[in-house]
Amino acid sequence: MKIPSEYIEIAVEQMATLPGVGKRTALRLVLQLLNRTEDEIRSFSEAMINMKLHVKKCKECGNLSDIEVCSICSNVSRDHQTICVVEDIRDVLAIEMTESYKGTYHVLGGIISPMDGISPKDLNIESLIRRVRENNVIEIIFALSATMEGDTTNFYLSKKLNEFDLELSTLSKGVAVGSELQYADQITLSQSIMNRQPFEIKH
Repeated sequence: MKIPSEYIEIAVEQMATLPGVGKRTALRLVLQLLNRTEDEIRSFSEAMINMKLHVKKCKECGNLSDIEVCSICSNVSRDHQTICVVEDIRDVLAIEMTESYKGTYHVLGGIISPMDGISPKDLNIESLIRRVRENNVIEIIFALSATMEGDTTNFYLSKKLNEFDLELSTLSKGVAVGSELQYADQITLSQSIMNRQPFEIKH
């Protein structure tokens, strides 16, 4: 694909670095931006820069936030004795959209996957142990993807949490095996949370 402008070509290359964006889609997006006014482009660019500069991880749960402690962790009306363990921010958003869960979260930042070079030390696990140790946590909900990697991570966490007097539960089977949590529809996800089951280690 021959692009007649070096500036457009560089912009397309940068746009194509986004996941799921191929060169053709990148070119279409860049040409759309090219048709915008300078003020619109400036606002767009400033929004991206401000996001990068000011968004941080909540020091309690690992969720994304504009301040040190996210709005969920700082909300006194939430059930702080229940922690829902998820893979990333998209899962938090998916569960929050159901409006059926009133506890808090813990974002691991991924799941254990030796094939991808992701080990327990790469995840936000020690802070979860700390939260359980320092707070009066009663229940941990494993809300990870229903995949082999998700099951492996659940098993690892259950072993790490074994020393505590906790109720460990997992989503009911409304979420299809092999699927990622963020893609489940709201009704299915809501029912899976409400009808969660005790976590059992499979031998």
